Amino acid sequence: MPARGNGLSRLAARVALRVSGWRIDGALPNLQKFVVIIAPHTSNWDFLVAVTVMFALGVRPAFLGKDTLFRWPFGVVMRWLGGLPVDRFAPHQVVDQVIARFHESEQLVLALAPEGTRRKLPAWRTGFHFVARGASVPIVPVALDYPRRTIRILAPREAGADVQDDLDALGRLFTAEMARHPEKY
Repeated sequence: MPARGNGLSRLAARVALRVSGWRIDGALPNLQKFVVIIAPHTSNWDFLVAVTVMFALGVRPAFLGKDTLFRWPFGVVMRWLGGLPVDRFAPHQVVDQVIARFHESEQLVLALAPEGTRRKLPAWRTGFHFVARGASVPIVPVALDYPRRTIRILAPREAGADVQDDLDALGRLFTAEMARHPEKY
């Protein structure tokens, strides 16, 4: 899988997690390509926890973010972290572009929040599913469990033909009680 950092950066991130009371339960699959969905996403802290985990595991995922996050001066850091800007007011063909990127890349891990926002939504967005299915890569669910201070990396799943069945099955892996702000999930 795409690697990031070195032994020192992994150690520093692991110490930061330990000092802040977080632990990682499970491991990412040793695959060259997959989609990671991270939920519940209800706080800006989710991103900071995820970045620390990324360094602790030594993995370099790509992620999609609203284009406003990529303006000066934060844009330089966001791109260095693996961010790809998306214009939320013109998101046409993002799924097709990401699928093409998977086909062009030897290694690609794409990390996404299936909600796509920190506010409460009636349902998850489906783009991650269509990307995984179109690129023929598995989906790896990752739960941010705030009360237990645990990042749970769950078993990879293949994206099936029935989007709603997959969303229902994946959604059952996450609960509002896990979220930093349960009322937003």
